[in-house]
Amino acid sequence: MEVKKDILWRVYLCYIAVVCLCLLILGKAFFIQQIQGQQWRNTSDSLHLRIVETVPERGTIYSEDGEMLSTSIPQFDIYIDFLADGLRNKSGKLFRKHVDSLSIGLSSLFKDVSAAEYKRMLQQGYKSKDRYFLLKKNIGFRQYQQLMTLPLVRLGRNNSGFITEVKSIRLNPYKLLAFRTIGLDRQFAQKIGLEQTYDTFLRGTSGKRLVRFIAGGACVPVEDYQIEPENGKDIITTIDVFTQEVAENALMKMMIQNEAEHGCAIVMETKTGKVKAVANLGRSADGSYYEDFNYAINPSEPGSTFKLATLMALLDDKKVNLNSIVNLNGGVWQVNGQTVFDSEKHGRANVTVQQAFELSSNVGMAKLAYAHYYNRPTDFINRLHEMRMDTLTGIDITGERNATIPKPGGRSWSKISPLWMAFGYNLQVTPLQTAVLYNAIANGGKMMKPYLVSAIANEGMVVKHYEPQVLKEQICSEATLPQLKMCLEGVCINGTARELFKNSPYKVAGKTGTALVANGSRGYVDHIYQSSFAGYFPANNPQYTCVVVIKNKPSALVFYGASVAGPVFKEIADRLYATEVSQASTVAVAKPLKVDSIAVKYTGNKRDLSYVFKNVSKNYFDIGGVNTEWASATATPDKIQLEDKLFERNQTPQLIGLNLKDAIYLCESVGLKVRIKGKGRVKQQSITAGQIFAKGQLINLELN
Repeated sequence: MEVKKDILWRVYLCYIAVVCLCLLILGKAFFIQQIQGQQWRNTSDSLHLRIVETVPERGTIYSEDGEMLSTSIPQFDIYIDFLADGLRNKSGKLFRKHVDSLSIGLSSLFKDVSAAEYKRMLQQGYKSKDRYFLLKKNIGFRQYQQLMTLPLVRLGRNNSGFITEVKSIRLNPYKLLAFRTIGLDRQFAQKIGLEQTYDTFLRGTSGKRLVRFIAGGACVPVEDYQIEPENGKDIITTIDVFTQEVAENALMKMMIQNEAEHGCAIVMETKTGKVKAVANLGRSADGSYYEDFNYAINPSEPGSTFKLATLMALLDDKKVNLNSIVNLNGGVWQVNGQTVFDSEKHGRANVTVQQAFELSSNVGMAKLAYAHYYNRPTDFINRLHEMRMDTLTGIDITGERNATIPKPGGRSWSKISPLWMAFGYNLQVTPLQTAVLYNAIANGGKMMKPYLVSAIANEGMVVKHYEPQVLKEQICSEATLPQLKMCLEGVCINGTARELFKNSPYKVAGKTGTALVANGSRGYVDHIYQSSFAGYFPANNPQYTCVVVIKNKPSALVFYGASVAGPVFKEIADRLYATEVSQASTVAVAKPLKVDSIAVKYTGNKRDLSYVFKNVSKNYFDIGGVNTEWASATATPDKIQLEDKLFERNQTPQLIGLNLKDAIYLCESVGLKVRIKGKGRVKQQSITAGQIFAKGQLINLELN
């Protein structure tokens, strides 16, 4: 019995100890949860809360005429917090009440799955108490606006649990237009073009946001803990959309016609150096063309367009004049064991220097270089340096490559290098460098720096303006300049481009070029020719300088500069002359002013109009009887009369005559999306007044 009592006592003692331990654990759990609960929850939050950067909206790139060339548009990721107070109150009464109508609305909006499937997804998320349930990714602004009007969602975040994550994607509205020049804003790769060069302005300053990390690595923003980002600034380029379209269309047409490998066209404003258009097209594997590379700033053998630099050096050094005689040897000349050919065996012998230039004679230029620079090659190289042919133009775009010009003592130099360089071989320059040289001749000898951005703007206000810069005040002597102009004009009248511009209503000064280029390790066996044309127009009052360079396919049937690059130049020049140059040259005859007795009509906000007219005119009459927001004023020399103006909400309002502020306010109040071009008052609207429109429809307003 004593043994039994002893065993029972031990068992009871152990039992009591276990019970006490359990009570202690329960008590501690109660203490931690109820007494210290808030403290530990705050500690948990501090471990799961983090400040993250919020990306600012990237600035927009505009053309000079106000068109968007690259802009950011918002995209939205939609999540649902199924533990939101509004969804859980009263055992989920609000969720059950709206889940059917919400499912129907989501199915109708996104048109991807049925309403029944949406209901199943929502109920599953609600049941699993998912705090970051992904509903939809990458929806556009219009769909987002419609989503915000759906049942439950429109009750707000706290009641609906709907969470919106906003991000931006980069869009080029004109697609191919100046694509390589405008560039790309790539998230995980290096930016290119103006997007890269002006990234510090465009990207803005990041903000900060407090987020809570939850299961799955997702994060939820914490309300009221946010520093707003500073959006990027806009840049206004020198690109003109019309000029760019003309250049690209003309280049594309010839590229397709000749099945060329790649090409570029550059249009510069002569007096300022503004680059108005840069078209770059390369052939893809399927035969289509797109802007795959910026050929305008990539060096290649220029061919005969470089003869302008050779002639300038000869004239400036007073080695020759335009009437000096050179023997062309019928178009074939052997020198130091090598043969120089003209593109055609013309049979000509003694001609003047000007005639040799107009005929684009390789033999003529090589002979002149041999006579005057063979024993003094550094004189020729120094002249090229003074013309900045071996120097970057400094254009405001990343990636410009420098020219390759051999120099005495270099690996690629030989005694006859100046001979080949004289007609554009054995060296490489970029089409842009060629354009800058020809533009200097057009601009009276003043070499302008080419540039692509004219201003930086912040919320419509210009904060930095870029002025034209002079690279060299005088590219050549005053005596040389008119001789060069005469030769360039002679090419288009008597020389290789005479047929091209025979019936032109305006004078052109330019030079054709055809160069046989190497095909990598295969050398010259594939007979690949690069066609080019460089010049300016109108020759008597230059407004634009244009350079076209096209690399043809192997053994192309048509490859001369006058036949391939020349027609592209001519189409660009014809279009620009017809639409801009000729109109600008028309001088309006001033007429004497007379008193205007016609009544002037003005529409705007009634309160604003009434305030102004009461203070400026004694003969002001308000004949409106309805208390409306808008009014139409009729002003004559005798009186100002104000009438009420009503707008039907489902019909397009009459916007012509309104100022921009009133026009935008009115459009947005009836549900129209606005795109604006110009400044001032509305002079034209794309949707006729009174026409029925769809909510969210785009209306284009042109201001005067």
